[in-house]
Amino acid sequence: MAPRQVWTLTAVSMGTFLLLLNVTMPAVSLRAIGDDLGGDFADSQWVINAYALTLASVLLTAGAVADRFGRKKVFVVGLAFFTLTSVLCGLATSPLFLSLARAAQGAGAATLFATSLSLIASEFPGPERGKALGVWASTVAATIAVGPLLGGALTEVLGWRWIFFANAPLGIVAILVAARHVTESRDPAARRVDVLGFLTLGGTLLLLLYALARGNLAGWGSPLVISLLAGSAALFGAFLLAEHRQRQPMLDLGLFAKPSFSGAALAAFTMHASIIASTIYITLYLLNVLDYSPLETGLVLLPFAVASLAAAPLAGRLSNRLPARVLLSGGLLLVSVGLLLMTGTEADSSWTVLLAGSIVAGAGLGFVNPPLARTALAVVPPQQSGMASGASNTFRQIGVAAGVAGLGAILQARVTSGVTEAMAATPLRSRAGALGDMVATGQTEQAIASVPPALRETLGFAARDAFAGGLAEVFVIAAGVALVGAVLVLVLVRSRDLAAAPGPPAEAAVGAEAPA
Repeated sequence: MAPRQVWTLTAVSMGTFLLLLNVTMPAVSLRAIGDDLGGDFADSQWVINAYALTLASVLLTAGAVADRFGRKKVFVVGLAFFTLTSVLCGLATSPLFLSLARAAQGAGAATLFATSLSLIASEFPGPERGKALGVWASTVAATIAVGPLLGGALTEVLGWRWIFFANAPLGIVAILVAARHVTESRDPAARRVDVLGFLTLGGTLLLLLYALARGNLAGWGSPLVISLLAGSAALFGAFLLAEHRQRQPMLDLGLFAKPSFSGAALAAFTMHASIIASTIYITLYLLNVLDYSPLETGLVLLPFAVASLAAAPLAGRLSNRLPARVLLSGGLLLVSVGLLLMTGTEADSSWTVLLAGSIVAGAGLGFVNPPLARTALAVVPPQQSGMASGASNTFRQIGVAAGVAGLGAILQARVTSGVTEAMAATPLRSRAGALGDMVATGQTEQAIASVPPALRETLGFAARDAFAGGLAEVFVIAAGVALVGAVLVLVLVRSRDLAAAPGPPAEAAVGAEAPA
């Protein structure tokens, strides 16, 4: 590689490392964040969802802005914004402050995601591109594996704020490298920025996620929740209309007329709405029920990441022998089986109750990612490859956000009912419902402190038992989501679509998407 190519790959890899670390690290710090800032169960969800929400909403728009105004410029500005908002996350004084800072950080991450592969494609022609994408993909895989461990170590040694402060020095170095060594590039035929599409898609997701987060407390038939759901549906309709009527939409709805592209989008969504979203609640179970430290939690999550890394190369080799739909459907089926294997969670279990399931589900994730990247790109002409890749990545992030909110609502309802039933058989039966609500919204310590000392151990066990039982139900539902995805992919993804499509070169397709 020429020196300029090395510097470009270094800058892009550093940006990718940072944005993915901030997907995986915060989960293991949720208990520490809650202990410091207070807040309830919904606040914990928003630490994750605020980032995924803006990442999904801004991704396609950021790609269009970069193509039009300069990829290097947008990448450097995005790095600066990401670094600044990371510091703001570390300085948060309340759950709302942190959620807003995380949302801003996600917008910065979207610019890095949207420009990284374009910068590599511009700098590395021909066969060299495949090597560069291999390095980039290795960075992605390594980040996913070390993220929980690094987050746990930083939280235990320096405190949770350092999972965000640590981004600053790396971000500054990446900015200096990119500003000095990366060559500017643009797309002469770049589409215009679709402001209306950006606003309506973002509004759709925001109202939907807020409705899911507030449904249990406000009541699913309450005016607030009904209004939020109606508003989300109306904005989604406006988004579809806007994309249909514009000559240069950020998302060409015609892509979904191709069954194989729709199948790839569903695979991305169901994969992330099932196992990736469930990982957040696995983390909370390890932290709050089994009382593991952040570092211990990162170690328990390691087999999942290792299994995924081990399965991905095998999936790459099998992709030359098996149809894409077989690998995609088979991987989702493994995820479904893995989730079902984890349904034995109890209040007094050990971490080993998750081991077999996490390995099977991790292998399923590894089998899905390589063919998913190829399938999303192979059914479209080269001029739409950027949009296709962006759309697939957007569906990944929507899956994370919707899965965290939806599964969280189910878990919260199960915890409320479990604690209420347990305390109804005690002298606190008149307060059972209120105590159930407190535990379900993350106020377990306050609930325990509010009852007589003789009943505190009873309430504590009821809270842990209800969460463990609720997590088992979440696994069953998430397994169903993955299974539905497996069936739909098997039906929709067709080999003839992939064979006939004038897609991009294979080496470009391999690394066109991040695996998680």
